[in-house]
Amino acid sequence: MDWRGRRKSSNVDDRRGQPLRAGAGGGAGLLMLVRILPWLLRSKGGRALLLVGVVGFFGAQMLGIDLLQLTTGTGTPSRQASFSPEEQELAEFVAVVLADTEQTWQKIFAAAGSRYEEPVLVLFSQRVASACGTASSAVGPFYCPADRKVYLDLTFFRDLDRQLGAPGDFAQAYVIAHEVGHHIQTLLGISQQVRASGQGKSAAEVNNLSVRQELQADCFAGLWGLSAKHYSDMLEPGDLEEALQAASAIGDDRLQKRGGGEVVPDSFTHGTSAQRVAWFRRGFESGDFSQCDTFAAVI
Repeated sequence: MDWRGRRKSSNVDDRRGQPLRAGAGGGAGLLMLVRILPWLLRSKGGRALLLVGVVGFFGAQMLGIDLLQLTTGTGTPSRQASFSPEEQELAEFVAVVLADTEQTWQKIFAAAGSRYEEPVLVLFSQRVASACGTASSAVGPFYCPADRKVYLDLTFFRDLDRQLGAPGDFAQAYVIAHEVGHHIQTLLGISQQVRASGQGKSAAEVNNLSVRQELQADCFAGLWGLSAKHYSDMLEPGDLEEALQAASAIGDDRLQKRGGGEVVPDSFTHGTSAQRVAWFRRGFESGDFSQCDTFAAVI
């Protein structure tokens, strides 16, 4: 990606190296279910635990519940962390990508007669407190609808490369754009509609709604990718392939296979590798917001 020298977003809250702010566990801890899914699926007891966990996770994350009256602030860190030039460059990259998503969604919302409310992206290391609870780096990047912030530990990009086999800066940009896609869903009331639709439904039905929501965020990421190509002129040869590789690497079926467990479609919460690739590509190739209605489509 040709990203250097471009505008950086002012909506980055860099908490790396800072002590954990006051917060709660609970909801964000349930995000761990996504990471340990393959191991849970190996036994009957694990699958039972998964059933309970998915329902709890969906409720906490989609409702945006403040589990234990979380308080946050922008306090001054007790110590100044030092980062390598590579770490600093990666933080600058994140700020540039976030700025470009802001530009893209400002245009889309303006065309619809609305104003885009920009999210804050929180950089953290090891653990972070959000309005959805306290999370560790192991949960990966996430969006909290309760405070409308994206949370990211930059070490995830290393794992994306080394463990999941999805290297490259556009693969990393796809991850950011996907989480911003969840912010779009919150602004448009889609997240709230999904939550309401899931009430009283079985775990499998709730999971299906979650899959559709995740795939829509992939499609929204594709819309940004097209804008980055045509309007920002950021993309270089091979970048699209990097994003598609990243989407494929984090499909539920592929992650379950990597864990050595049985592939259980009813337990999927994010979609298969093929689905994630298809919906990112759909947004990227169409550039049409209306093409991202995963809830009306056959997936």
